[in-house]
Formats: sequence, C-alpha cells, structure tokens
Amino acid sequence: MVEGAKMSESKDVILGRIRGALKKEVSDKADDLLALPDILRSYEQQSSHSDEEKLHLFAERVSEYRAVTEIIAEEDTGERIRTICSESGVKSLVVPGGIDEKWVSTLDDGVRLLRDEPEPLTKEELNNSDAVLTGAFLGVAQTGTIILNAGTGQGRRVLTLLPDFHICVIRQEQIVGIIPQAIKKLDSTVIETGRPVTMISGPSATSDIELNRVEGVHGPRRLHVLVIKQKS
Repeated sequence: MVEGAKMSESKDVILGRIRGALKKEVSDKADDLLALPDILRSYEQQSSHSDEEKLHLFAERVSEYRAVTEIIAEEDTGERIRTICSESGVKSLVVPGGIDEKWVSTLDDGVRLLRDEPEPLTKEELNNSDAVLTGAFLGVAQTGTIILNAGTGQGRRVLTLLPDFHICVIRQEQIVGIIPQAIKKLDSTVIETGRPVTMISGPSATSDIELNRVEGVHGPRRLHVLVIKQKS
C-alpha cells in the first residue's frame, strides 16, 4: 500500500505541473475538455522572396540533398522524362492515377508503364520496378522539401517508398517560401481528407553510429526533380 500511495502522490505532482504549465484548472467533470492557452505566432509566416527567388532557392536546396534538379519549360517535360528513363536504364515505370499523360506519351517502346489504377499494384511489383513518376502538392524553397498529399498524380504513399528511383515533377507556382506557408496549405488535407502527407528532402538516407551514410534504406535511393518554370 505504501508503494501505491507513493505512485499516486507522484502522479498528482506530475499532473499538477502540467496544469500549472497550461495555466488552467481541470474541472471535476469528466466531459470537460482542457483548454489550451493561446499560441504565440510571432514567428515568420510569410516569405519575402519573389517567385523567381523561390524557384532558384528551391532548386539549389534540393540539389544540396544529392538530388538532381532541373528547371524546364512545360513543353519539354515529356522529352526530359523520356531522356531520364533512357539514360538511367529504366525499363518499368510506375505511374499513379491522374498522371499527366503528356509526361509519358514520348517514352521509348522499351519502357513498360505500371499503372496503379484501376487495380493497385502489388508490393512485389512496386519493389521490382525501376522507377516511379509522380507530381507533387507543394515545394518549400526554404528547406528544399517536396510535399506529397496523396492527391491526383501523386498516388498512394507506398508508390514513392518502394521503387529505387523517384522522378518528381513540380510546377513553379506550387513552390512556397517557408514551412509555415506549407503547413497552412496542408490544413484541408489533414482535416478534411485524412490522407497521409509525405515530406521528401532528398533521397532516402541514414547513417550508422560511425556516420557512414547509406542511401535507399527507407525510400528511393535516387531522386530527380523537374521544376516546370511558370510562363511569363
């Protein structure tokens, strides 16, 4: 009993500290919710960069993660994807539902398209594929992060985790300056749809205790990003 009393006393101390930190009293009624204090939002919420500055900063930051980044014209997208597949030896390319068909219309006959719709691909098919091609929801210039929200042209989360090579196409107008802007744009995805959000900052990489870098452990080992420049 003594030990139980000590545990109860410790619990009361911990909960008391939490209540004090929140500066609120907890009601005895079980159905009352603990109201959180107002959150100070004095941090930067809008970027001061111009569209052109965001474009080049994004490309620079993505490249720093050992990814290949190109800024291209929209009409060149299909040809660049064809060339990337040819030069990389891609023979099987995974594409999600809703992909822009112009992006894959010029592929060589030797490249087999593995479409994830209407029937979803198996994990074995994804794992044995050479590459995946997707669009994106957002890009963040500040961090060089690509954000996918499982929307049209992006597909299920697993599509960008199992293939070894990810080719990602993003438009200049999808690039925001800083993280708070991106989080705000993700509200509808999280609150209304509940779809998973994937944030990509370069190829998948990890390191062991001796800091030996290993790529491709938790996702694609290679990442090639095509940024479609907005027409003036």
